[in-house]
Amino acid sequence: MKLSEQGCMQLPENIADSEGLGRAEVSAKLQRQGYNELEETEKTTPFKIFIGQLGNVIVWVLAAAALISLYIDEVVNFWVILGLIIFVILLGFVQEYRAEKAMESLKGIVRPKTTVLREGTLRQIATREVVTGDILVLEAGDSIPADACVFELQELKVDESALTGESLPVEKNLNEPLYAGTQVVRGKCRAVVMATGMDTELGSIASLIQPEKEVTPLQREISAFSKKLAVVALLASGMALGLGIFAGAPVEEMLIIALALAVAAVPEGLPLTLTITLAYGMRRMAAKNAIIRKMLAVETLGSTSVICTDKTGTLTRNEMTVEKIWTMEGLFEVTGSGYGAEGEFVLEGNSFNPKDSTLELLLKGATLCNNASLNQNGNSEDVVGDPTELALLAAASKAGIRKEGFAGEHERLHEILFTSDRKMMTTVHRENQGSISFTKGAVEVVLERCDHILKDNERVQLDQTIRKTILEENGRLASGAYRVIAIARKDVGDKWDETDLEEGMTFLGLMAMTDPVREGVTEAIGLCHQAGIKVVMITGDNVKTALAISDKLGIPVEQPDNISDPDGILADGAITGDELAGLSDEAFAKIADHIHVYARVMPEQKLRIVKALQAEGHVVAMTGDGVNDAPALKRADIGVSMGLKGTDVARQSSDMVLQDDNFATIVEAVKRGRTIYDNIEKFTSYLVSRNFNEIILIMLGISLLGYELVPLLALQILFINMFGEIMPSIALGLDPAREEVMHRRPRPVGEGILAGRKLVLVGSVAGVMGLACFASFLLADPTADLERARTITFATVVSMIMFVPFAFRSLEMSVLKTGFRNKLIIAGVLSTLLLTLLVMYVPFLADVFDLVPLALQDWLLPLGFAAVTLGFVEVLKGLLFRKNYG
Repeated sequence: MKLSEQGCMQLPENIADSEGLGRAEVSAKLQRQGYNELEETEKTTPFKIFIGQLGNVIVWVLAAAALISLYIDEVVNFWVILGLIIFVILLGFVQEYRAEKAMESLKGIVRPKTTVLREGTLRQIATREVVTGDILVLEAGDSIPADACVFELQELKVDESALTGESLPVEKNLNEPLYAGTQVVRGKCRAVVMATGMDTELGSIASLIQPEKEVTPLQREISAFSKKLAVVALLASGMALGLGIFAGAPVEEMLIIALALAVAAVPEGLPLTLTITLAYGMRRMAAKNAIIRKMLAVETLGSTSVICTDKTGTLTRNEMTVEKIWTMEGLFEVTGSGYGAEGEFVLEGNSFNPKDSTLELLLKGATLCNNASLNQNGNSEDVVGDPTELALLAAASKAGIRKEGFAGEHERLHEILFTSDRKMMTTVHRENQGSISFTKGAVEVVLERCDHILKDNERVQLDQTIRKTILEENGRLASGAYRVIAIARKDVGDKWDETDLEEGMTFLGLMAMTDPVREGVTEAIGLCHQAGIKVVMITGDNVKTALAISDKLGIPVEQPDNISDPDGILADGAITGDELAGLSDEAFAKIADHIHVYARVMPEQKLRIVKALQAEGHVVAMTGDGVNDAPALKRADIGVSMGLKGTDVARQSSDMVLQDDNFATIVEAVKRGRTIYDNIEKFTSYLVSRNFNEIILIMLGISLLGYELVPLLALQILFINMFGEIMPSIALGLDPAREEVMHRRPRPVGEGILAGRKLVLVGSVAGVMGLACFASFLLADPTADLERARTITFATVVSMIMFVPFAFRSLEMSVLKTGFRNKLIIAGVLSTLLLTLLVMYVPFLADVFDLVPLALQDWLLPLGFAAVTLGFVEVLKGLLFRKNYG
């Protein structure tokens, strides 16, 4: 029976006091119930991949050629072409199967996490390991992993649109059900799991949520491009057929030539190579901690011109450590780093014991007004919560103050949640015969709600002089790149009202923490500047802290006198969320392109930033980790979510997930994206030039010499097409990344494949290769020995396959600079050479392909023409791309 039918009336007794499941019970349930995951109904199987190969146009063209061969009693041709059909099907099957496996393995990399209570400890476990009876600890931004019943909650609202279609969040009460696949958008709760996997409501409709196979704009562009080439090939084949028949050639013979020509002209390796390039490109990115959720992102990365990034955890390590604490007793230094309990408090150079001081009360407040869990036993599962809250717990632990020590005497009675609007959080606790509240949050916000300050354990009126002192101290700390949190308290007695908790408080002090810059981030930002990519930092810190961090990272701040800024918004080089809120869209549009630092920004304002930059023609990558970041992530050209600290909502709204939450990973992904697009251009250029070489060769032979002296026969063309095209093109598609891709500005949006000078290059190379092959045919004197002339022409085409792919490793740079060290190209060249020698020098195969063994000196002509062609390609690249060539 589903949870929606049975309801939550039979919750386990005393569930609120439960410490959660034990390891043995979890293990037994996993064995009995299986993992908490849905079964795929449309799983791609090897059989489906195999059947899909039969839809390949080239297979049908070859089948037509085989039938015609059988019809005209060319039995050898029939069996050879049938063998080629099998080869094409098997090659396509093997490559697609490997690509599918590579893509499936990516699905297992991003493992969603869920916080549960087990054996009295909060733990983060893989969502698939949730079992019935588990106690879920959920808050805003979490995805609900299984069907569950709520037994403890606070201001809980859930987005059930994925299940019900209802657009508005649903308010939840005690003993009401939660459903797998829905999202917590407000508040928090604890709930006990009632059903997992296929037993959930979501499981019952699992067949309706299977993902559809994604076709990207680039794939559509390549498909359209291939169809255009096919039309050209068919026209050329038709023209060749017409010329041959006009010249008196037998219709059957010309049909074979025309079909072979069509096969040669259509780059059938194009879709296959594209699939392999994108799939393995995504796999390479995954190895660098960038998980691409949507294949479209691979294409767009190459055009990214602005990266808008959060500071905490992305530019910095997200390992906050409290280093300074200010109270009316003075400025304390806090030693020790990370989340360990080792360290002490130093005041004016002397060790200080916090006991019975304002510092002790401040640390107590930081511990109680805190939702993190820090057991400090070395187990990562036992470190749960926001890094800022974890830093506060770690600082308190250095004074021997731990949250578990307050479990009985300071029971939490109430909580007012932190939100980005309020910028503070308040909790109420039982104390002696009454109650006490603690508040923590942004200094300006908390200070405004206080009318007293604690000094030497006495409440002192908070006058303007002291307020100024606090703000000045906050400013000094912020200027030193510290994040500063204010702590306050209030005695609220037995009877209190939530509306009064955050008024008339007593200010306790400031806690300043720092988050070290991640290794490699400064270098990555420098690489962005070199690549013409603007970096924009967005943070919730105040302006002074934000500017201090941006200076440390090397993010430039444009000077106001260089910007049209009549309102003086950018006087300090940055803009705050309040200032942004006060700007009209028109006023913001005038300065948006000049802003590099946003401080005290609300997550909702990220969407406005994205829209303004896109309006200026930028391709924008935006990072985010919270529920409120989702609209900006969806709107951005590349939405980048955090794999470590990000919410499920953010991840599902993004195109790319950072497994390490590191800004440098975004830059590496951009580099990979540019490389993938470059490689697509390389193999497309190679395939088109190589295929149209054969069109030109055959057309020249038929039109100038007649059908009897066709330079290449059908089987010879098919051999070259099968064994000389696919391996080099795949090798070019998987060409390693080079630093040069980050030495140029982003690719213009909408720039097609083989546009402008690159199209001139490809057309010219195809023409020269065709002329060179025809010249080798003429020089071999076909009227004296036609078989030998065709063999030399065949060897010339193969020799070009051995040389020319290296020139296509870059369409703009010299082969001397790119080098010959692509192992896949070398392997393809060697395998092509070996197969060529076999069909030329093994008598049986030579008879099948109408070839003759060549003497050693006969190879001088093919190799010479291949070398000359390579030289021509290099000269042409130098003329077309002078700036990059060399």
